[in-house]
Amino acid sequence: MSSPLSYLTGALYGVLVVYLGGWFLGYWMGNFALLLFILTVVTMAFWLAERFRFEPARMAAAAHLEAQDQARRAELARQGIERVDGDITEAREKLLMQPWWLDWTAGLFPVILVVFLLRSFLFEPFKIPSGSMIPTLLVGDLILVNKFHYGVRLPVINKKIIDNNPVQRGDVMVFRYPVDPRQDYIKRVVAIAGDEVTYVNQKLSVNGQPVPMAPKGEHYDEDSLRYAPMFSEKLGNVEHQILVNPQQTSYFGSLPKTFPYAENCRYSAEGMSCKVPPGHYFMMGDNRDNSQDSRFWGFVPDENIVGRAFFVWMNFGNIGRIGPFH
Repeated sequence: MSSPLSYLTGALYGVLVVYLGGWFLGYWMGNFALLLFILTVVTMAFWLAERFRFEPARMAAAAHLEAQDQARRAELARQGIERVDGDITEAREKLLMQPWWLDWTAGLFPVILVVFLLRSFLFEPFKIPSGSMIPTLLVGDLILVNKFHYGVRLPVINKKIIDNNPVQRGDVMVFRYPVDPRQDYIKRVVAIAGDEVTYVNQKLSVNGQPVPMAPKGEHYDEDSLRYAPMFSEKLGNVEHQILVNPQQTSYFGSLPKTFPYAENCRYSAEGMSCKVPPGHYFMMGDNRDNSQDSRFWGFVPDENIVGRAFFVWMNFGNIGRIGPFH
């Protein structure tokens, strides 16, 4: 006969399947951090119940069965009957057997807990969804994000509790998209709080100093089957490559200016200039002419930081992509 907890476990798995199915089919936006936290809490509750209630109850039932069998054998021996039929081994094993609903909850808790701790405080995997960071990162790159580089944050609420390294110009950062924090974006930090950043006629300047840029030939885009002009750029101590097409015109004059601290920015047909407010960062993609970034939707607040991206751990279309990047 099924236990009420078996029906509860089945219902919980049903909700999980519906949630993941709707997320996969695009009916709603999922929150993996929240989902993993809930799974950790639920499986921990089952694990504690198994550890302190269900397992001791099964052990007690098996011990009672053994005691009854020993008493029966002792009574028969007293009566001179030495050969006794009946083996309780199978019955004992059934009493000790963990039911499926505990096996699929309490049994999974240690694995889910390890994944939750690793993902929340150490490293989080991230898949590059667009070409905004070409040539540094390509579509399909699977990267690792260092979650503790900028400080330790509480999962789900993203509240920093321990500070670490400051954000540096040139860092490649994963952050929650300010327009829709349910989405994670990846861009390069080009300016930090207090900086005056200018992007005019496809030239980047920070605090009135042009960012060094030198031609590096052309980059071949396998998706569009086209070559694009490539340059070497140095932000702070980080030298990296960017794509800039001098023949492509950027339109900034008609951009909406509705993001927080929009009053810190000035736009013209040639480009834009912004003063980065305290506790915020200005982000840009390395594919400068094909990147929706701070030029269009504004600054990234410190509380939106997810972590610093640093390593490509897999690209199934190009194994040679594996390795660190700048």
